Amino acid sequence: MSSIMTTDAPLARTSSGLLRGSSENGIHVFRKVPYAAPPVGALRFARPAPVESWQGERDATQDGPVPLQPVSRLRAAMGDFQADQGEDCLSLTITTPGVDKGRRPVLIWLHGGAFWTGAGSIDWYSGASLSHHGDMVVVGVNYRLGALGFLDIPGVSDPNLGLHDQIAALEWVHREIERFGGDPDNITVAGQSAGGLSILAMLGHPGCRKMIRRAIVQSAPFGRLLKTRAESQAIAEAIAKKIGITDPGQWRTVSAQSINEAQLVVARSMGAFANTTPAFIPVIDHELLGEDIIGAALAGAAHCDVMIGYTRDEMAAFFAPDEQIHKASPEQLRSVFARLFGAAADDAMTEYRQRARGQGNASLLGQVLGDASFGAGVYEFAERLAALGRPAWVYRFDWAAPDNRFGACHCCELPFMFDTLPAWQAPMLEGGETRSMGRLAAQMRDAWAAFAARGDPSHSELAHWPRFGADRQTMLFDVHSRVAHDPAGRTRWKYWP
Repeated sequence: MSSIMTTDAPLARTSSGLLRGSSENGIHVFRKVPYAAPPVGALRFARPAPVESWQGERDATQDGPVPLQPVSRLRAAMGDFQADQGEDCLSLTITTPGVDKGRRPVLIWLHGGAFWTGAGSIDWYSGASLSHHGDMVVVGVNYRLGALGFLDIPGVSDPNLGLHDQIAALEWVHREIERFGGDPDNITVAGQSAGGLSILAMLGHPGCRKMIRRAIVQSAPFGRLLKTRAESQAIAEAIAKKIGITDPGQWRTVSAQSINEAQLVVARSMGAFANTTPAFIPVIDHELLGEDIIGAALAGAAHCDVMIGYTRDEMAAFFAPDEQIHKASPEQLRSVFARLFGAAADDAMTEYRQRARGQGNASLLGQVLGDASFGAGVYEFAERLAALGRPAWVYRFDWAAPDNRFGACHCCELPFMFDTLPAWQAPMLEGGETRSMGRLAAQMRDAWAAFAARGDPSHSELAHWPRFGADRQTMLFDVHSRVAHDPAGRTRWKYWP
């Protein structure tokens, strides 16, 4: 995004030292703010360590490296971004209307990307518009990804280092954000896809719950949640073999780029038809995560405000450009339904052909696996939360550019909720009408800001948004946003994953 710089450099004094940020279009921005020591050298596979203090002003006007990663598997839909990569990536990007005693609502953003791509510091996720229009502080988090953040290597790396990074970031924000004009007692954690699953993990963690007032869970992959330690260790062994590691100590000295390249080869070798489960999802470690992540998350969600949702055509981002899906045989299609429905596979296929929005394989498989991986989990979580007496606000993102093959796909809501449409060169947005897209972006931005401020996303430019109840009220974000009762047909359809 283009920005207008001013000469008034904002200063923020943290407990570690003084930071000098920049003022951009009237919003103060602090970049590459360290929340933990650089995980390099001996700290490569260590849990996040405290930041060392510094003397004088530290420059916080330039972005730091994003975590090491391959290109995104969803770039055909989302486009791509350019950023320097490196291991010294444990940093925050903070936008705030004022470095003062304003005690504004705080939104912490955890990006998606299958736990091995993405960054909280890129322009796609700029908090500037939310800060400006919502008078709030927005914090983007960079955390370790892929093999450097989510492998379990006995004697070398504890599992879930990336989740430990996220928790360290939350703790830092809770401790320091008042120095940036934020309210440490009004923190909303929000995340999409892998970030959405990370929010569930935080809700399930007793230490995190104490710092969270509100949570926004966007397109969390309910249908493919966690790996066992044995599964994660097997992936580590495969990567070690690819690199040529024969002694555990070599993990700390081998080049990070060789790890990055080897993890991509190993991940691709794990691919299977219509299986989009990523290689580096978090591990059941019985410390941060137990067997029942949903039950634990519900226990935390029962004590805070929750907004949760998904997109109508989640799987189109994965399947629309996949020739293997388009050319699939009837036997391959049936195998997916058999995996989900067993002996009822044929009847379920008949029903889902009626439900699918298009005629091709991508539409059919997208509908069933979108339900299995995303939609069914959203509604089940909302139903269970309502049964506990703490109803959530539920949404579905339905907007799609006319005749665009990606429809309302995974990640399609992100340019709108951040109101950063000009920063995206995304095929999934091509063909959209600029003015109506701008209106929808303002609606969503203000809903997210209202929720972070007071725990209710309703506002004057959006139809009244009731909490989820027996009628399964769901806000449908579209050219003409509206509330619908059970739009997914959960009460009408016999077969639901």
